[in-house]
Amino acid sequence: MRTIKLPILLIFCTVFFSSCSYNTMVSKQEAVTSQWGQVENAYQRRADLIPNLVNTVKGYATHESQTLQAVIDARARATQITLNADDLTEENLQRYQQAQGAVGSALGRLLAVSESYPDLKANQNFLELQAQLEGTENRIAVERNKFNEAVRDYNTYIRQFPRAIYAGWFGFKQKGYFQSQPGSEVAPTVQF
Repeated sequence: MRTIKLPILLIFCTVFFSSCSYNTMVSKQEAVTSQWGQVENAYQRRADLIPNLVNTVKGYATHESQTLQAVIDARARATQITLNADDLTEENLQRYQQAQGAVGSALGRLLAVSESYPDLKANQNFLELQAQLEGTENRIAVERNKFNEAVRDYNTYIRQFPRAIYAGWFGFKQKGYFQSQPGSEVAPTVQF
């Protein structure tokens, strides 16, 4: 009788402790998914601002069509890449980040072009759009940071013993982080 109770007790303890860990893993995974939504929301805000900015610049800098087209094309490529919260691997995040980085680079060239047009720099609509874009870039950085924190919390939790065993049983996998763009550790050279 005693030999039967021990395996039953072990099974009960395993199920009990795994269900407690399971619920926390689900909560942490949902936190990552929710924060990913906030990152996408910030990038969408930037994508929504771009057509207005391009149209404002277009009125002043008609012969800068190559720069304007580069911004439009980068935005189109970036909005075509969708990433499901279940597929947040390092590789997928890197691909997503590269597309978003191309948008940022094209916007940087567009804003540099605006320096050549004093009337454009004085245009209230342009100034307001530029301020909104700067605010959006800050939001993107904040949301990416919060996302990385949620991923760290989730990854740490599912990798700790004995939860690492339960995580594997229930299909919980590590999520990827946003990382800095290659070459961003080198400060740009400014010449006057």
